[in-house]
This record gives sequence, C-alpha cells and structure tokens, in this order.
Amino acid sequence: MRVLVVLVTLACFASAQHQALIDYLERRLQTIEVRILLLPFTSFYFPLPPFTSLYLLVPPCRALRSRDRISLWHEQTARYASELRELKQQMVSQLESLDKEKEFLRVTLDGVGTRVDRVERELDYLETQNGAQPCVDVDDKLIEQQVTLVKEKQKAKYSKLSDCSDMISSIKAMKILKRVGGPKGMWTKDTGRGSGKVYIFNGTDEDTIHEFASVQDFARSQGMSLAKNLKLPSAWKGTGHVVFNNYAYYINQVEEMMVVKYDMKNSSVTDSAVFPVQDHLPVYGLTPETVMDLAVDEEGLWAIYATRQNERYISMAKMDANTLDIEQMWDSNCPRENAEAAFIICGTLYVVYNTKQPGRSRIQCVFDINDMVTNEEASLVYFPKRYGAHSSLKYNPQEQLLYAWDDGYQILYKLVMKKKLEI
Repeated sequence: MRVLVVLVTLACFASAQHQALIDYLERRLQTIEVRILLLPFTSFYFPLPPFTSLYLLVPPCRALRSRDRISLWHEQTARYASELRELKQQMVSQLESLDKEKEFLRVTLDGVGTRVDRVERELDYLETQNGAQPCVDVDDKLIEQQVTLVKEKQKAKYSKLSDCSDMISSIKAMKILKRVGGPKGMWTKDTGRGSGKVYIFNGTDEDTIHEFASVQDFARSQGMSLAKNLKLPSAWKGTGHVVFNNYAYYINQVEEMMVVKYDMKNSSVTDSAVFPVQDHLPVYGLTPETVMDLAVDEEGLWAIYATRQNERYISMAKMDANTLDIEQMWDSNCPRENAEAAFIICGTLYVVYNTKQPGRSRIQCVFDINDMVTNEEASLVYFPKRYGAHSSLKYNPQEQLLYAWDDGYQILYKLVMKKKLEI
C-alpha cells in the first residue's frame, strides 16, 4: 500500500514538472514569435536563440502550433527576400536608364560643341567680310597732327625701294608647330633670301640665341637639343628683334635705347646705334616688355616705337639695314592702348589688338606711308582662336608667313594677299 502511495505521489510530481516545462516552453515560443515578427527591425540587436530540439519536449498539439509559427517565419523571410530581389531589379533597371541618359547627354554635348565650332567659323568669315571699325577718336588735336603729318610728307616724300603693293586680305590657315620656352619670346626665319635657318629668342631679357638649320629640324627637336647656341655680347630687351641676311638686329637698353647689329657668321657686333628719339614708351599697351619693335618687309628694315610727345599713338621709322641710319619717320593714327603686336608689309603698318584678358586678336588699325590704303578701307582681320596673346609677330616677305609666339607656342599664320589698288 505504501508503495502505491509513493508511486502516485511521484506520478503527480512528474506531471507537475512536465506541465511546468510545457508552460516554460510556451512562453519561450511566444517570445521567439514576437522576435520573428520584428526581425527586420531588431535582428541587429536581438540575435535569435537556437530552437532545434523544441519538438522533442513539446506535446504534439503544442509542436504543431510551433511548426505553424516557424512556417509563418519562413513565409515572411521569403517575402522579404522576394521584395529585396524586386528592389535590386528596379535599381538595376534605373541604373541602366541613367547610363542611357548619360550617353544621350554626351552625344548631345558633342553635337553642341560641333555646332559652336561651326558658328565660330561662320563668325570668323562674317568678321572678315565686314569693314574695319574706326579706331581713332576724331578731335582737334588729332586733326592738327594729321595736317602736320601731311605737310611733312609733302616736304619729304618717301621713295619706295620696291614696287610692292600687296596688303592682307585674310588669314588663310594657322599651324601650331610646337611649344618650347617661356610664355614670352620671339622666333623667326632669316628674312633674307637663300637662308632657311630658324632662330629662337626665348624670354625678354636674355643673351643666348638658339639656331636651327631649318623649320623641320626645329619641329622634330626635343626642346632645344638640335640647336646651335649663339651667345650675344649683351642681353636683348623685349621681343622686338629680327634676323635679316645673316645679321641679328636686337634692342639693348641700359641707359639709352640702342639698336645692335650682330654678325651671325662671325659671332661679332658689326654696328650699333642709339635710336635718336627721347622719352621712349613701351610701344604696345598689352606687351610692356617690348620697348621698341624691329620689322622687315619687302623694302627692308623698320622700327616701330612710341614716345611721350605722341604717347597715345604708335610711330614708325625706316632704317638703313647697313648703317642703322634713320631715313624717315612717321606718326601713325593707330593707338597704343590694347595693342599687343604689329608688323609691316609693303610699307603698311598693321597693328594687332586684343583685350587685357586675352581673347580674339584682330588687325584693327593700318597705316600706309604711301597713302594707298586708309584705315576705313582696310579689312578687319581676325586671327583664329588660340591659347592666349601674341608676344611677337614677325612677317617673312619671302614666304608671306607670320611667325608668332603665343604663350610659349610657336605658330605660323598663312596670309591671303591682294593688291592695294583693288580696294
């Protein structure tokens, strides 16, 4: 009888323990269910406990309920995964659409760039067809200067050394040869007949000329590697030098303005002369380093300069290339302000203008010493779009080319000419 009582007591105790275990598992499953429902928001903060052995401890009915909850978790997880895949597909589709739009914009911008280039070429053509705009302020002082100039010309008429009557009609082409040296300098071919040598004057205050045998040698040279260096006895000033018949003519300024003639073959100074004008000014408003500019055309050697007596305008003088004597002088009607460079063709001065922030260079003022061309009748010539501003422009009468130095780039301009009487 006692054994029976003990067995019953043990059974009741085991049943109570079993019920307590079932209740505990029920509470844990409820907790897990809540965590599963909040999985997208709390999985980073509440890691789920393992529950691989729950079915061994739960009665069949409770285990079925747990399987339903786990199935619900699997369904929700599958739904979340499906939504993520759809989101990924949408993002891929949008990225493909953006790539297509990017390519369309690139093609459109290329087309716009092409149209802009075409418009610039058309504007260049239209600008060359328009007449020159007046660059002279008509006032009493200028009229008096012109009257005085006419009287002086009547007293001493300049006798031409050639029958040249060409003038610029337009610029046909531009060729960028290379880039060597600093932002300012001068390069030129010997303007005399029979010489193909090229000379580089790098900088505005140096004493070494770089000589190349030809333009081709200069173009294919790595820097100055193929050059022959010629050291001058004194430094040049500015960028107003020329090379004519194997002589270098350059400006030296210590106390006075001096023109030096240097023999390139014998490496010696042949002659020098003080330029007979007081109170010099930089000849170009936009190139203050050039105190005086030398030029060569079909008639020989010229000097382009400015003085305080006529400080608003540019003057010019014909020089004897052999003796450096001044043959005759003129005051032009071309302003110094905003001028960057100038050159002479057949006795006609062409002044090139720009802006303080470098833009399109243009020949906006001409002065013909023989009165065959007036400024109003001359063509307004625009230079092609480039890098900056010209520090020098040198005309070669044998080739009808302009040798230009533009921010360290060496450029050739091919000119289209016409007769002065055809205007």
